Amino acid sequence: MNKAELITKISETAEVSKATAEKLLNATLTSIHEGLSKGENLTLVGFGTFSVVNRAARTGRNPQTGKAINIPAKNVVKFKPGKNLSESVN
Repeated sequence: MNKAELITKISETAEVSKATAEKLLNATLTSIHEGLSKGENLTLVGFGTFSVVNRAARTGRNPQTGKAINIPAKNVVKFKPGKNLSESVN
């Protein structure tokens, strides 16, 4: 499912126009983005938890030359699915 299909699904489920559904989705995604960029966790009960974790610096290998390279530390977004989501997929 892509963003356009998700907007259509939201508009059908919530019985609102596609323009309204797109505004709601964009507002939701913006809020999630802003919270995660501040280092906050987002928990949606039954769906899952988004969190930011620090990935430590490490040494890797260039696959073409085999030469060791340093990979810098960085923050990454992690998602842990909730119980309801996990059960519905399995």
